[in-house]
Amino acid sequence: MVEVKRKEGESFESMLRRFNRKIQQSGVLVRARKIQFYIPPKSRNLQRVSAKRRAELAEERETLKKLGKFVPMKFSRRR
Repeated sequence: MVEVKRKEGESFESMLRRFNRKIQQSGVLVRARKIQFYIPPKSRNLQRVSAKRRAELAEERETLKKLGKFVPMKFSRRR
């Protein structure tokens, strides 16, 4: 835990700069950014289930393409 105490006659800005420098040197920000979007790995069973589902959907798409009834969906990404 990084802690900075204000020195006698020190401005808030300089104390904040000192705090930011200590945070950078300690590596706290780097670790926080690394784990910010951490997604735990799926279990083997869940991996198998999702792979099976993807295979079924791909097979269904191929069947619809052959019949001429496949309409591709447009996805929009959220930003």
